[in-house]
Amino acid sequence: MSGAERPPVGVLIVDDDALVRAALSMILGGAPDIRVVGEATDGAEVPAAVAAYAPDVVLMDIRMPRVDGLTATEALRSGPEPPEVLVLTTFDADEQVLRALRAGAGGFLLKDTPPAEIVAAVRRVAAGEATLSPAVTRKLITHVTAPAAGPDP
Repeated sequence: MSGAERPPVGVLIVDDDALVRAALSMILGGAPDIRVVGEATDGAEVPAAVAAYAPDVVLMDIRMPRVDGLTATEALRSGPEPPEVLVLTTFDADEQVLRALRAGAGGFLLKDTPPAEIVAAVRRVAAGEATLSPAVTRKLITHVTAPAAGPDP
């Protein structure tokens, strides 16, 4: 392998919906520089899956039956040499976005993100860049620029 060639970005897909996992595998599998290394169906499976597959990026759903993706992200990112985490979810509640970012997620996308943008986001997060869906960016800007609540006079 020459110095210009890089190994493909390894991605672990974590989602409790088999159809979503299959769709994401197809989307990411079409990119020559990305390789789906494994799948998990719940946040409880993430530590073992990361140990087994050594992904560069974990594509993480939030709502899962046993251990949610935010809890799994917090645990994963607090460990030594963690992979990057890209949250991909249907829900964009302010508290979820903030919790994911505080936990160390490198990005937050909504599941209605076009496939090419999901692929590009995986590449950006793998490179250490942050990425957010436009709707999430608007919510964060509103949250950050909102006047602080002060004491009542």
